[in-house]
Amino acid sequence: MAGGTWSTTDKPVLPGFYMNFRAAAAAAIQAGARGVVIVPVKAHWGPAKQFVEISSETEAANAYSRSEENGATAYRSIKLALLGGARKVIAYRMADGSAAASAITLTDSASTPVNVLSLEAKYPGTRGNDFRVTVQVNAVEPAKKDLKLFEGTTLLRTFTIDGSSIQAAVNTINADSGNKWVNASKLAEGNGTLASVSGVSLSGGNSGLTGITNAEYLNALADFETRDFNVISLDGVSDPALHTSVASWVSRIRSEGKGVIAVLGGTSADDTASDAVAKAISRSSAFNHEGVVNVGTGVKLDGTSYSSAQAAAYVAGLIAGQGLSQSTTYAPSPFEDVTRRWTRSEQEQAVRNGVFLLVHDGRLVKALRGINSLVTLREGQNNPWKKIRTIRVMDSINSDLQRTAEDSYIGKVNNSEEGRLALIGACRQYMQSLAQAGIIEAEGYDVYVDPDYTPEPDQVFLKWEARLTDVMEQIFSTFIVR
Repeated sequence: MAGGTWSTTDKPVLPGFYMNFRAAAAAAIQAGARGVVIVPVKAHWGPAKQFVEISSETEAANAYSRSEENGATAYRSIKLALLGGARKVIAYRMADGSAAASAITLTDSASTPVNVLSLEAKYPGTRGNDFRVTVQVNAVEPAKKDLKLFEGTTLLRTFTIDGSSIQAAVNTINADSGNKWVNASKLAEGNGTLASVSGVSLSGGNSGLTGITNAEYLNALADFETRDFNVISLDGVSDPALHTSVASWVSRIRSEGKGVIAVLGGTSADDTASDAVAKAISRSSAFNHEGVVNVGTGVKLDGTSYSSAQAAAYVAGLIAGQGLSQSTTYAPSPFEDVTRRWTRSEQEQAVRNGVFLLVHDGRLVKALRGINSLVTLREGQNNPWKKIRTIRVMDSINSDLQRTAEDSYIGKVNNSEEGRLALIGACRQYMQSLAQAGIIEAEGYDVYVDPDYTPEPDQVFLKWEARLTDVMEQIFSTFIVR
C-alpha cells in the first residue's frame, strides 16, 4: 500500500494516505493487529528463503529443530522473541549456494539390483544426514513391505507399501500427511519390489551456513518489505556494516509508510569490556534514529549467557508484545542476571545517549527505560520521539489510517464536502477510541481540513491535533518532617 511522509515541495505520485507527525500535533476505523516480530535465521533444517510463521517454541523446534550447532540461530532467536511476548514470529531461513538436501537411492530386490527409488530430505541441511532407512517385510502382510524412517535411533515414520510396485511406494510416501521429512521419486520400476536394507543413512546434506554474508541479510530485508510486521531483529549478528545497512533500510521504509522498529545489539566482548559503556553509546550515536533500538547489555538465562545482539530478539518481542498503552520501562524479564551490571552513573549515561539497558535491581532483571537510539532531534521532533512507546503509537495510528483509507475512502468516496465530512467523522471516531484506551489525552484532540493548503481536486489535506499519553516513569516527592 502507498503511504509515508510528504512535503509541500515533493508531493507523492502514487495514490495513498500520507501522514506527517509533528511535535506540535502529534466506515469506522478499527485497530490493526499488533505484536509481530520478523527475524532472519540460520538453521540445519526448514524451508530456505521462505517465511514461516511461528507462535510457540514447539512450532520453532518442529520447523527448524532445536540445534544451535555450527552457527544455527533459528530456535534461539525465535524462543527469545516469543519469551519477550511477541504474538507471532515470522522467521526467514537464509542459506548460501552450498545448501543441499540429504538423499539416498534404494534398489529393487532383483538378483542384479536396479536403482528404483530416491528419497530426498524435504529441506536442505545437515539434519537430513542423521536420517536412516530400514526396509523390511511387513510382519502382518508378507506381500507388503515397511519402509521405516529413523532420526538417529528415533523412529520418525513407518510407511507400509504395496510390495509389487515402486510407484505405489512413491505414492504412499508422498501422500502421507504425517510425513514431514522426505520426498520420494521413482527412478525405474525394476521388478517392483524394494530390496530389504537396515539402517542405511541419507547423505550429502549441507546447511549452507558457512558462506552466509551480509548480502544474504540484505536480500532477506528486501523480501521482508512484502510482509506485515512491527519489529525486526537480527539473529545475534553484530557486524557494524550490516547494522548500518539495517538502520538505513529502516529509515527508508519508515519514510515510505511502513512503521517498523529494528532492535540491534553488540558482541559479548563489547558487552563485558572495560569500555562497554562507550561502545554501547557509540552504537547508538551511529544509529541515532527513532526506528532503531540499541540494546547495551547481555543477559543470562538458565546458565547460558547471551550477547546484547542475541538479547535483541527478546527486546524485539517485548516491544511487539506490549499494548499501546504500555511501556517497556521497568518491564520485568525472565533472565537471572545480566553479563555486566552498569553503575548508576553509567545507567544515566545510557538513558541520555539512547542505549536500551536491561539491569539487575537486586531482585530481578528488568528493562531500565523504554528508549530508542534517537539522540539528536531532527526538524519537527521533540523529546517524546526518543520513547519507544511514542513511536509505536504513531506507527500504529498511521498503519490503521492507511489501511482504512485504502479500504473505504481512496478511489471510493467523492472529494466533496460530504465526502470530506465522512472521512473526518471516521477519523474523529478513531481518535475517540484512542482516548478511551488512554493512548491520547481525552481532551483537546481534533481532526479537520488543513486551511494552510490549497488542494487539487483529488487531494485532501487534514490536520490532526492530539496529546499522546505516557506512563509514569519519574515520581518526585517532597516529604516534610514536622
